[in-house]
Amino acid sequence: MKFKRQRRFEAEVQTASLNDIMFFLLLFFLIVSTLGSPNVIKLLLPKSEKSTHDVSKQPISLSITENKEYFLDKKQIDFAELESALVQATAGMEEPTVVLRAAQSLTIQDLVDVMGIGARIKIRMVLATELAK
Repeated sequence: MKFKRQRRFEAEVQTASLNDIMFFLLLFFLIVSTLGSPNVIKLLLPKSEKSTHDVSKQPISLSITENKEYFLDKKQIDFAELESALVQATAGMEEPTVVLRAAQSLTIQDLVDVMGIGARIKIRMVLATELAK
């Protein structure tokens, strides 16, 4: 009596669909990673801590019209007097902040001139904008 040997069972793993799965996982993580950290404009935002003493942190408003008329808290001043007026207005403030409201038609050089004055006397200047609709 001759017995026929049976073939040994060998385990096999089918990997044909593994390439597709890996491709979709890679694509998924690439899309999610771009949504998680979009291109962001980094801004210096003011920090808020609870204060034990009362300090007036009201920002000073500086408005510039199309005709290059300067208004410091609704009081009209000349450009030549702007630096001394800002020094007087920010005297005694811990962190002086000036909100700069400039007309849309002004040139960049006009804004740079005003911001240069703020940098010279070491005050923070924030440019106010309107919300786009």
